[in-house]
Amino acid sequence: MVHTVTLYKLQPEVGPAKLEQLMFSTRMTLLKIPEILSVKCGKNIDTKSEWPFFIALDFESLEKKAMVHDEAIYMKFVADVIKPNTVAALSLDYEMEPGKSVKYS
Repeated sequence: MVHTVTLYKLQPEVGPAKLEQLMFSTRMTLLKIPEILSVKCGKNIDTKSEWPFFIALDFESLEKKAMVHDEAIYMKFVADVIKPNTVAALSLDYEMEPGKSVKYS
C-alpha cells in the first residue's frame, strides 16, 4: 500500500473559513475516486506554520496512484480547489507494508 502526504502553503487570502471549505471539498471530491482507498486532510494546529494544510491519500499501489492523476475528477479538483488556493506543495510517498519492495507497489 502507498501512503501519500502532501503539505500545502496557502494563498494569503485563504482564511480560516476558506480553509474549512477546502477540507470539506477535498473529502467530498476525492472520495468519489475508486482508486483512492482513504482520504484524510486537515489544518495545522500551529497557526503560524508555513504548511497550514495537508492531504493524505492511500492507494493500493503506485500504479493506482498514477491512474488518479489522469482521472477527470482529480484534474478538476486540482484546477478548481488546489491551484487557486495554494502557492506551494510538498508531496511525500511511503510504502506501508513491511518488507515489500517499493518497485512492486
